[in-house]
Parts: sequence; structure tokens; C-alpha cells
Amino acid sequence: MPGIVDADTHIIEHPGVWEHFDPALYDRRPLLASVAPPEADGARDYVWMINGNAVPKRHGKGSYAVAVGGSESEEKRADIRKEVRYITDPAARVEDMDKRGVDAEVVFPTVLLAYITDDVELETAICRSYNRYMANAWRVAGDRLRWVVAPPLRDIEASLREIEIARENGAVGVFFRGVEGDRSLAESYFFPVYAAAERLDMAISVHTGGGSPGMLQVFDRSVSHNLPHVRSLPLFAFRDLVAHKVPERFPGLRFGFIEASASWVPYVVHHLRRSTRTNSRGNPDAAMDFGPSLFRDYRLYVAAETDEDIPYLIGAIGEDNIIMGSDYGHQDQSRDNGMVGVMERRDDLDPRVVRKILADNPARYYGLG
Repeated sequence: MPGIVDADTHIIEHPGVWEHFDPALYDRRPLLASVAPPEADGARDYVWMINGNAVPKRHGKGSYAVAVGGSESEEKRADIRKEVRYITDPAARVEDMDKRGVDAEVVFPTVLLAYITDDVELETAICRSYNRYMANAWRVAGDRLRWVVAPPLRDIEASLREIEIARENGAVGVFFRGVEGDRSLAESYFFPVYAAAERLDMAISVHTGGGSPGMLQVFDRSVSHNLPHVRSLPLFAFRDLVAHKVPERFPGLRFGFIEASASWVPYVVHHLRRSTRTNSRGNPDAAMDFGPSLFRDYRLYVAAETDEDIPYLIGAIGEDNIIMGSDYGHQDQSRDNGMVGVMERRDDLDPRVVRKILADNPARYYGLG
């Protein structure tokens, strides 16, 4: 099937990503640090030291899991070549796309999935260095390797500068987590970013991630895994953006909800239908439509997973607004057993619908072609 777009892949950041740091702040770049295992006979691993804090926190309240390039666990992986996971060899990344049956992929960060520092200046430097690294990777690999820009969202002016530069260097989306710090994505604070993304034809990509430090501190990964403080945040963003009709303010802007599965949609839409009493699109006589037309009219895209009940979800979302990403980089995706092969073998979906989900819809969402 030609034209397949993997809507969600990842780089595993490594020390080379931070070599683009501003010279004045170079000594404050993230550095690898070895951490002791929780068990006496356990293996040591590595974290990023950022502003005196270990990222990620491995255990206890506030813990979550992200891969760290250069750690023992990443160095020992044999499923994907290191130069592909780290994107130290962008051409090799493209070679692996061919093996996976993918024509283009969109890359998201890994360490930046979670809130990393209270220092706005340092966060800006970290985002800028990451974005420069990805821009260089695109210049080598070309348009088959696209990416989402990581804006330092606590500095809107710096974010706008990063978005402009990234758009000129292969970026097709703007990275958000479902909650940013202590702000909902429906707050007007973010409207300048939305306006810039709309003007530049870039998608707003709301990915799972621990963007709220307050929520992070409530949960222990050993008890709750990643559901409440990492995976559920895009649901909150969807609810608030729709309830406050933010897409109506930006009629050319596309919003995507990535790596949170899609089976949550009927529940959240049910909640919106019950709790929202406002009328739709300025028409005082019409109740807001929460069916597939909402996704079409508001340009909302949801990334489903290969093992979900997609025929059921089509009834809630429509077949034109479901996309799919493999999470490649975090996990292997062979041609037969990965996203492409599994979807092509599904006998409950028309091949026309499979093509939409794997090719047409993500291309439209990211503005490709």
C-alpha cells in the first residue's frame, strides 16, 4: 500500500542532541548520570540530570518511564539499530522505513514527553537544541522524515520563534501534552501558538505525556502505571478544546490526539453531550452535534491502535479522522507484525478504510502532499 504515513514515531535522545545548546548555557545541558538499582543485585541504569533533578524519576510518587539514550538498557537493545533509534544516521532511519513498509514518518520527542524543569530559560535552551538536532536530521533524510517542533510553552515569544524556524526545516506539527504545567489547552494563553500553527499549516499534536507536575506528584508508576498522569492527559485537552469551541476560533487548524488510543472517544463525547449546554456554531436553535461531523467540522484527528474495535470507533469518529502511529523507536515494527501488516490483515475493515487510516488521513492531518 503506497503512501503510508506513520503518524507517531520517536527519537531516543542521547548526549549528541544537546550539542546544539546555546554556548552561554552549555554547562547546564542535560547530562547522563548513573543511578543505583532499587534491589541490591539489580542493574544500574541512567537518567538525565537537568537542573539538579533526575529525569525521569524512576520510583515513588512522581515516577514515570522514558527511554534514555546511552543507558544500559538502550545500549543493549537489539530490536532496532542504535543509529536508527537515536537518529544519529538519518539515512539508516529511512532504510528502516522501507523495511517497515512506511513511506513517511513523523517523529516525536521522548524525554520531553514529561515536564522536565521549572527553569524557563533552561527549558527554552533544551527545546531549541532538540529542534536544531531534528532540523539537521530532516536536512539529511529529506521529507520522508518529518517531525513535530517542541516549543518552550512557558515562553510564548520563544515558542513562536521556534515554530517559525522549525517549519522551514521539515516540521509539520507543534508538540503539546494534554495539560501544560497548570494550564488547560483551551486557555487563551496558547492562542498565539495556535494562530501561528494555523498560518503555517502545522498541526497541533497533543501527545501523551506527563506535562502537569502537580499530577505527576500524585501517582506512583508502580501502582498506577502510566494511565492517570501520562496517558489520560490528551482526553482532558480534547474535552476542554471542544467544550470551549476553540477550533471555531482557528478554522484552518487541525488538532490531533496521539498515543492515547481512541477507545476513550465515546466516553468523553458522552460526557460532553451531558455536560455541555451551549449551542453549536452560533446557531441558537441547534444543539451541538457530537457525532462524526464534530470531528470533520472541528478538524479533530484521533490516533487509534491496531487492536482496537475500529468499526465501532468509526461510528463515533468517522472514517476520515482516524489516524495511526506505531510508536516506532520505543518498540520495533517489523513489516509483517507491525502496524502495517496487522492492519492489512484485519478482515473486519474494508481495504479502502485501512488505506484512509494508514495513508490518506495522516497525510491530510500533517499537511503532507
